[in-house]
Amino acid sequence: MTPPGLSAPEQRLCAAIAARADDLLADLALHVSIPTGMGHTPGLDECRQRFTDRLVALGGTLTLHPGDLRPQWLAESSEMAAPRGAAPPPTAICTRLAPASRCRILLCGHLDTVHDPAGPFRSLTLSPDRTRATGPGCVDMKGGLVIALAALEALESCGVPTSWGFALNSDEETGSFHSDAALRREARGYDVGLVMEPALPDGSLVIERPGSGQFRIDCEGTPAHVGRDFASGRSAILALAECARRVSELVDLPAGRIASLGVIRGGTATNVVAPSATGWGNIRFRTEPDGEAMRASLLAMCRSEPGLRVSVECVLNRPAKPQMHGVTALANAARAAADSLGQRLPFGTTGGVCDGNNLQAAGLPTIDTLGVRGGGLHTPSEWIEVASLVERCQLLAVLIARLSERGISA
Repeated sequence: MTPPGLSAPEQRLCAAIAARADDLLADLALHVSIPTGMGHTPGLDECRQRFTDRLVALGGTLTLHPGDLRPQWLAESSEMAAPRGAAPPPTAICTRLAPASRCRILLCGHLDTVHDPAGPFRSLTLSPDRTRATGPGCVDMKGGLVIALAALEALESCGVPTSWGFALNSDEETGSFHSDAALRREARGYDVGLVMEPALPDGSLVIERPGSGQFRIDCEGTPAHVGRDFASGRSAILALAECARRVSELVDLPAGRIASLGVIRGGTATNVVAPSATGWGNIRFRTEPDGEAMRASLLAMCRSEPGLRVSVECVLNRPAKPQMHGVTALANAARAAADSLGQRLPFGTTGGVCDGNNLQAAGLPTIDTLGVRGGGLHTPSEWIEVASLVERCQLLAVLIARLSERGISA
């Protein structure tokens, strides 16, 4: 049954998407089978090529922006990053922009996942009743990319005039250090941003996010034989443990401040006072002043004394994404489209961060959970609700059609 809140053109648009239900699932299976985790360049290149070929077929103009280098001190901590010496992946941006009188919409999505390309979790597997499927990146975020491309193709086939750009980066899961500058530059030429991150488990649309930063603590001590000359040593591991305690004191959950030391390495042998120790961590914050204060507290751990040195690096790579007026108007437009489709679209918040943070920091009102419904993100049981392929594709297409015609309220 066609929802009564849709116009006749919107009904045709939704019918065209519903008719492609099997194609959507097949397209998802194809892209899930292409490994794009841990900086796997062949898979990233293939996935990027497949998506951009379709965007170019819609009349888009493709530009590949070379990736920027991420800080080496940070790259060493991540098993998901590209191998040492590998060139940063490019950011692909396809544009098909109409005259300035029409609302310019920037869609954005990431090709990378967190899954091991050589691991056993490699393909899309349907449940016996075909209501769910599991697979690496099926919900975060290849499902979102699949429905975004299908929505643009349906809009084109139904003759709905639009003005859009589509940014595809390959390093969102490791902080978008390679793609941040390209995303922010592109954001300045648009009126609204739509990021294809998966919806919250109940289908909610995220309307605000915290900011995020990365840090590294290096401790250099003095080695000594534990049995013969213990008193001459200065343990770098003990120094790092003291820093870890101070990191924990930065946590204030009611205020939205989180600090976590997530990776540590150090020492050489059990009978040697540790000469070195390093820890990498992450912070979250609701406001930029909070982020700067947390960064200052981390940097204050630096010290140098005889036989011991502590140094700290910290970068705030994802600005906080508050609920601004333009975001509220855009979220309300999405909810109105959902209402017309007979869908529920609650508003929610999350402690996670994404490229929506970066786009909004460049001044672009952005909503960033327009992707599919599912769960188990970043685990070997990542799953998608199959019906959400059609439902969220219809929602996205109707929203784009309305934004293209009306823009968002002032």
